[in-house]
Amino acid sequence: MTRQIRTSSMYPNPPTGGVLADIRAYLKSMDMPDYRFNQIVQSLQHGTEYFEDVQELPKSLRQKLKVQFGETPLPLKPAVIHSANQVEKVLFETKSGAKIETVLSHYREGWTSMCISSQSGCGLGCTFCATAAMGLMKNLTADEICAQVFHSHWNKQLPDSIAFMGMGEALANPNIFEALKAFTTKGYGGISQRRMTVSTVGFAPNLERLVNQFPQVTITLSVHSPFSVQRAELIPLEKRFSLQENLAILDTYVKKFNRKVYLAYLLIAGLNDTNDHLKRLVDLIKLRERPKLFHVSVIRYNPAFGANPSFQQPTKEKVSEFVEQLNAHGIDATRRTQFGSGIEAACGQLHADYIKKNKGNI
Repeated sequence: MTRQIRTSSMYPNPPTGGVLADIRAYLKSMDMPDYRFNQIVQSLQHGTEYFEDVQELPKSLRQKLKVQFGETPLPLKPAVIHSANQVEKVLFETKSGAKIETVLSHYREGWTSMCISSQSGCGLGCTFCATAAMGLMKNLTADEICAQVFHSHWNKQLPDSIAFMGMGEALANPNIFEALKAFTTKGYGGISQRRMTVSTVGFAPNLERLVNQFPQVTITLSVHSPFSVQRAELIPLEKRFSLQENLAILDTYVKKFNRKVYLAYLLIAGLNDTNDHLKRLVDLIKLRERPKLFHVSVIRYNPAFGANPSFQQPTKEKVSEFVEQLNAHGIDATRRTQFGSGIEAACGQLHADYIKKNKGNI
């Protein structure tokens, strides 16, 4: 069941670099009592969007907040909403006009998961990804990252888990660390680190920072090919931070914290689904110090606007066979659940559709 946002009568200092920290500093500069800040935070947690609607505040203070911060502290507004069975996707617009995508998925077991973006666009050029075709427009601020989850659109409810698997390379944006702090700080998000997942194609310096600062966050590293030359064609970042360098960081992490990590493997027909790929992937995992803590999540490739047009989707049978063969070789592997293709739920697809429909008007 989806969890409602919990409030607290006492609020610690908010994470730095966001609008809440600015509001608190502004209130302190006017010698306002602490409970005024609490009233604002609680109103936002209960779905209030505009300062004018925070009725607990004196009208004069509401007016001053509007002058200082604008009509609303929320940095996002919905531009497009698509819904289907089990999944809802929102294209949010930032105050600067950048577009980002957020997906809320409902699983039959009653579990909900939200896939959020860290950047508008992406500058890493992965050849299988629609977002890469956009290029990098901006790093999202911590406020813009958090607002995807706490926006009033979701009716005051938090998902059971949150994954940085939307637009952008999360670890290329240093603002995600302040966002993670906000998500997990009691009184603000209050979400367990274990309910957070950060997916990366291998931005090694910030991967090391992540495992040290937030060791209970779940990590997914995109592999997609166990061969360095081919992986560099799929993920150009391989040329800067190799798969081996990232796996070495994860080796140290799993040994120290005894936490499972996930290796994402996007299966593309005729490209990375051969027996040689399978054998090399198996060997790569068995070389780890704690191979049983490395779980392979096999993803069936879906053609995406802007991705390499030569890439083809494998059959469901081929995906199942690949997973079965990994299991037969002693590797923990499953096929990732996917739904929402009818509403362009793949990363970058809703934005691409929006651009095509509004060409000439934006």
